[in-house]
Amino acid sequence: MPHHYSRAQKAHQESQEGIRLQKVLAQAGFGSRRKCEVMITDGRVEVDGDLVTELGVRVDPQHQEIRVDGSRIHISDKHITLALNKPRKVLSTMDDPKGRWTLRDIVGDKYERIFHMGRLDYDSEGLILMTDDGELAQHTMHPRYEVEKTYIATLEGHIGGNVCRRLVRTGIQLDDGWIKLDHCSIVTQNRERSVVKAVIHSGKNRIVRRIFGAAGFPVIQLLRTQIGPIRLGDLKSGSYRVLSAAEVNALHKAVGL
Repeated sequence: MPHHYSRAQKAHQESQEGIRLQKVLAQAGFGSRRKCEVMITDGRVEVDGDLVTELGVRVDPQHQEIRVDGSRIHISDKHITLALNKPRKVLSTMDDPKGRWTLRDIVGDKYERIFHMGRLDYDSEGLILMTDDGELAQHTMHPRYEVEKTYIATLEGHIGGNVCRRLVRTGIQLDDGWIKLDHCSIVTQNRERSVVKAVIHSGKNRIVRRIFGAAGFPVIQLLRTQIGPIRLGDLKSGSYRVLSAAEVNALHKAVGL
């Protein structure tokens, strides 16, 4: 039967080389460190058969057996991070009870515990990042780190340069407050449609569509081309690639890791 760590055992653990247990759980994809701390104090985590309920325990994930809710977690010393080009009419989720296409239909079951960092709405397309590194995901999605996202938006109507400048300088008021674009420039346009490049760090739901819609230029098509230092490039719709070590390092730096 598992038992609680004694104070002596805990002190011994803390004196050894190792990684804090909550960090290991976060890296394994169980959520933020705070959420993992709650899992520990709730008595859901065992190390080598011992129930751990106090914070501060350090572990060697390569040589110790760690279980959550009775199931052993497998820690890889090398995380996988993917860039995926989401097509329209695909949900930014890993499963759907209604049977609609999801990200799982693109990446399959090759990678354990992989999940998406942020979302694109059903009718939007472009870059989504996926990882099995929980800490990287938390930092990438956290508003504190303000990761810029770049979009190419096709709009109804002939937008003027003055509108773009206003959306950057003063912003626009939405139902949940004022919001600005970080950058807005016209790529091409005619009397009926405009194509603009928009950069914004806000991760609010449907924010680009809401901004241009409120300005009087509904979005017809929306493509995300960049998240922080990671570019979509020539990645085909409905496919994905593994990020290089240099790209992962650049993303870590951008989100303060």
